[in-house]
Amino acid sequence: MTNETAAALIARSNRLGADPKNTNYAGGNTSAKGIETDPVTGEDVELLWVKGSGGDLGTLTEKGLAVLRLDRMRALQNVYPGVDREDDMVAAFDYTLHGKGGAAPSIDTAMHGLVDAAHVDHLHPDSGIAIATAADGEELTTTIFGDKVVWVPWRRPGFQLGLDIAEIKAKNPEAIGCILGGHGITAWGDTSEESEKNSLWIIDTAAEYIAAHSRPEPFGPALDGYAALPEAERRAKAAALAPTLRGLASTDKPQVGHFTDDAVVLDFLARAEHPRLAALGTSCPDHFLRTKVKPLVVDLPASASVEETIERLTTLHEEYRADYSTYYERNATADSPAIRGADPLIILVPGVGMFSYGANKQTARVASEFYINAINVMRGAEGLSTYAPIDEAEKFRIEYWALEEAKLQRMPKPKPLATRIALVTGAASGIGKAIAKRLAAEGACVVIADLSLVKAQDAAAEIGNTDVAVGIAADVSNEKAVQAAIDAAVLAFGGLDLVVNNAGLSLSKSLLETTEADWDLQHNVMAKGSFLVSKAAARVLIDQKLGGDIIYISSKNSVFAGPNNIAYSATKADQAHQVRLLAAELGEYGVKVNGINPDGVVRGSGIFASGWGANRAKTYGIEEEDLGKFYAQRTILKREVVPENVANAVFVLCTSDLSHTTGLHIPVDAGVAAAFLR
Repeated sequence: MTNETAAALIARSNRLGADPKNTNYAGGNTSAKGIETDPVTGEDVELLWVKGSGGDLGTLTEKGLAVLRLDRMRALQNVYPGVDREDDMVAAFDYTLHGKGGAAPSIDTAMHGLVDAAHVDHLHPDSGIAIATAADGEELTTTIFGDKVVWVPWRRPGFQLGLDIAEIKAKNPEAIGCILGGHGITAWGDTSEESEKNSLWIIDTAAEYIAAHSRPEPFGPALDGYAALPEAERRAKAAALAPTLRGLASTDKPQVGHFTDDAVVLDFLARAEHPRLAALGTSCPDHFLRTKVKPLVVDLPASASVEETIERLTTLHEEYRADYSTYYERNATADSPAIRGADPLIILVPGVGMFSYGANKQTARVASEFYINAINVMRGAEGLSTYAPIDEAEKFRIEYWALEEAKLQRMPKPKPLATRIALVTGAASGIGKAIAKRLAAEGACVVIADLSLVKAQDAAAEIGNTDVAVGIAADVSNEKAVQAAIDAAVLAFGGLDLVVNNAGLSLSKSLLETTEADWDLQHNVMAKGSFLVSKAAARVLIDQKLGGDIIYISSKNSVFAGPNNIAYSATKADQAHQVRLLAAELGEYGVKVNGINPDGVVRGSGIFASGWGANRAKTYGIEEEDLGKFYAQRTILKREVVPENVANAVFVLCTSDLSHTTGLHIPVDAGVAAAFLR
């Protein structure tokens, strides 16, 4: 970047956005005004650089800036048609862009362009929103800040709000910023450093005042029986509830989940005022766009059993859907976008924590972070005054804003496995790793389970961050370890849709050389292991009521008889019949069970690298490095089978194209006639 003004803006934005006390993820925007040479005229032109629509301050880059001609942007005041046609002004920004304009301008662009200051920050700090949502927020603003910060009554973001703030600054030359009622803060400065300093002063001053003057228990006294359960107990209860909760939250459309037992959430739910405050909903537009106007709150104490909680949840969910539908009908007009679903995005369970939902893990996680922001806001407002968010009609206008709907429509088409959550065993290498990579590439969230935690985590890190893949330790031959792995999966992503039984090992020995220990080891890992994983996963799939897939990575050896592998081939035959048995049993729940029969996957294989390859090469009288070529030459297609070929078959089995296929084994062996299924 060559322009120093824009470079300083990005640096300031990253600093402000990196600290959650200053603003929430993707919330707020910053700007700077400066000079650039017009490439057409060669003359200097004054520009406005401002964070574009949908970006995040903490990770902002040059691509995330909208760049506008300041003279043309300010000239829009002459054609502004009034608050009834605010949305038209966003489209008008396109006619003020400099060159290609960079990122799409946001609705807040007017706030930055019209204010007579070289640098402007608009942020959503918890401390600032606490003042903004207090019933006597205007009086508090004067008390806390004197004449340095001015109160602005609630107004929906847009051109008129920009005009309002510009007028306030002009009439209050001593002011460094303002509190936006129900919304957040805006600050300004003559330099980038001054604007940042002023923003931080407002945020910190508000926080210090709240800390010094808040009543001792803003959320009221502790409720008997609502205190947080011990950690192990609450996480076990969370894992037991998660499948049912995700199923309820996915009634209208599938969702990915996130769980947190943050102390902020647990304390809120343990206090007497949490039902009243939760019912009031959030206030900052960024908050309720991610969390819906209010959460679903379980009205049972922490001591309630899982069964009691699930029974109550069914009724609460029906009531929530009816209430949300009524809210929509009460506020919708003829030109409102269609209802986007009536399921909750935030579910609060006393003593346990918060479950949040979204179209992907990041969205679900951010919704959780936003509701924690909202709790902090409520605490601050209740500590000084009374929490008074913007009214329902205004919330609806924001939630079902035509501009918000247009933003949603511009989002890329979801990938084929979007919202699906996969658990792949033995996925730190070879076939399992290739499967995990393919599923993630197609939009799934992936849990990589392996005997080695370090290897599982390393493999997950190769795929992406923890919003995409996580690695966990799992000994599939141990029932408790398997249940712990399933629990870890549902707590990581909210539930489970797709299970791949891939974990395995092999010992290449003749009948007389095979020991009882050899036999037990292979059967414990593959036959018993697959059974344990499928059994634990089936409970989740049944409780979710969303269907799902269980896939076994069996082998051509399940039907082909070869020398010196009796234990391996017998256990693969066991797995193959498990596929048929479970397909028959789980079909009534919409769960498909299928298998894949690979042959001779040498490349990247942990099994072959651990001695199986050397033994098979010895059996066939060839060099170990030639084993892949050898296997290829004995096939009909004369092609070597690699891990990605198996991963491709897994992907196909769990897409909608094979929605009516269960109990099937797909050969991935390049054609071995002796292993043809009959």
